[in-house]
Amino acid sequence: MNMLAIVLASAGILTVAYWTYGPLLVRLLQLDPKAKTPAYELQDDVDYSPLAPNELLSQHFSAIAAAGPIVGPILAGVMFGWLPALIWILVGSILIGGVHDFTALVASIRHKARSIAEVVRDHMSRRAFVLFLTFVWLALVYIIVAFTDITAASFIGVQTLENGQEVTGAGIASSSLMYLALPIIMGILMKYTRMSVGLATVIFLPLVGVSIWAGQHVPIDMTAILKTFIPAADDKLAHKTWDVLLLVYCCIASVVPMWLLLQPRGHLGGYFLYIALAAGAVGLLFGGASIEYPAFNGWTTPKGETLFPVLFITIACGACSGFHSLIASGTTSKQLRYETDAKLIGYGAMLLEAMVAIVSLSCVMILTKDAPLLTNPQPNLVYAQGIGSLLEKFAAAVRGVGWTNFNLSAQLTVSFALMAFTTFVYDTLDVCTRLGRYIIQELTGWHDAKGRWLGTLLTGGVPAFFVMQTIHGADGKPTPLWRIFWALFGASNQLLAALTLLGVTVWLWRTRRAVWVLFVAGIPTVWMYVMSTWALLRMIKANVAQLSHPDPQPITYILLGISSLLVMLALAMLVEAVIALTATDKRPNAPKPALVAG
Repeated sequence: MNMLAIVLASAGILTVAYWTYGPLLVRLLQLDPKAKTPAYELQDDVDYSPLAPNELLSQHFSAIAAAGPIVGPILAGVMFGWLPALIWILVGSILIGGVHDFTALVASIRHKARSIAEVVRDHMSRRAFVLFLTFVWLALVYIIVAFTDITAASFIGVQTLENGQEVTGAGIASSSLMYLALPIIMGILMKYTRMSVGLATVIFLPLVGVSIWAGQHVPIDMTAILKTFIPAADDKLAHKTWDVLLLVYCCIASVVPMWLLLQPRGHLGGYFLYIALAAGAVGLLFGGASIEYPAFNGWTTPKGETLFPVLFITIACGACSGFHSLIASGTTSKQLRYETDAKLIGYGAMLLEAMVAIVSLSCVMILTKDAPLLTNPQPNLVYAQGIGSLLEKFAAAVRGVGWTNFNLSAQLTVSFALMAFTTFVYDTLDVCTRLGRYIIQELTGWHDAKGRWLGTLLTGGVPAFFVMQTIHGADGKPTPLWRIFWALFGASNQLLAALTLLGVTVWLWRTRRAVWVLFVAGIPTVWMYVMSTWALLRMIKANVAQLSHPDPQPITYILLGISSLLVMLALAMLVEAVIALTATDKRPNAPKPALVAG
């Protein structure tokens, strides 16, 4: 089957959605290009700072994308086949994820760029506000744990490619550290020399490419470094060390000014994302790859995972992700110049992320079902070797039309894809830590330096406890921590999306009383609530079963407690929403129910 036809059709569907459903949402939400946004109204050039739409799109896109649209589609594609994954990515991003991101961003700017939790407080109750913040903070912890551990895994070991070339994790680690230094230098130059964004992009974006090439030549081998102090050190200890170092980075990055790291790194990261997406697209367009993997593997996997609800919590980013609402209402809304920019930033970025997910899924589609890479799939390696294979096919096609000297080294293309993967994650990790710090400060009321550092250390310290654990599977062998937390992250992340949609639905209903609210926001809320709660209940059942083993692992009790707490928080939030929706609005001139908001 021709993969190019499917990918082009998917791109066409997403484009049509942006130019049809996007404008409809703009009209329903009554966006006003002349309204003064919080970026101007509260401008302080620290948190509130208006940013040009293209620059903000890069920053927002790089923050929301992370590893989600790579890991989720690859795992789900391997489990259930590429067709169910593709359908969920398209339908989910257009009708659920895009609506979720767009309405969360608009709700925030309509409430002085405050968080979705504060929107909930205004339209539900103080109790719902505390419940929501608690849920969000726990979800952020899972995101940090899962993304930290899967990134650390990229920094160790050696991947031997089909042509015999090697890509070292130490080289990827070196490239990543070079990449982190570039936006800091860029931010300082832009701040103190008034260097323009355009000139900075021209200078620093090529340097990202140089860092990818240089990393393999000047690797940072953590295992070798540790052996000089601890002779018995191995890759496992190196992995844990990278976990801790990444968390230290998160804590530092979450308290530095936005101009020093977040904005320049988001700008570079956004362009790097575009390049990664373009690289996959070029490989698909001109590489002539065909689909080898089955379209459908069945409703249940050999491990007993059922398509409903597992598919819908495995693919989060790329279809719908609650984490996006935290970015939209946490940092993006404070930088939006005009209300109408929300269509590009909120809805457009979600559809763009869906394309990243489809390109990631294509890395599974080109493999046979019995490919060695899928025996125990590591999404970062499947993605890297998939992109590398597509680019190699493209290079072969170019040579076939006469450019005989055109060549793309497999080592370089795989390094590029692995670097892209870790870049996506960096853009999320420090934002998550910053948002976690905001939540602790909000709950404690400590907005001074004490609250800033307490919030940061708690948000970074709790994940540190988890990453130091060693978990064993049913066969007694160690299981990667990120695999355990990915399922929990997926379920809690999708439940966070449901809670955000719930808050948006209550806000829109109480302010508009328009029947369209129930269809545009209400139905997606119900779908996400059912799928995520169902998944969490399955996890609770599985953890209870594990407790019956003769020697259950201590972390099982923690995971059981967290899963149970999440379900209870979600049910309590649902009760609060029902109370708010059914309450009689005693405000003067309260809007009456209508088909379309007036």
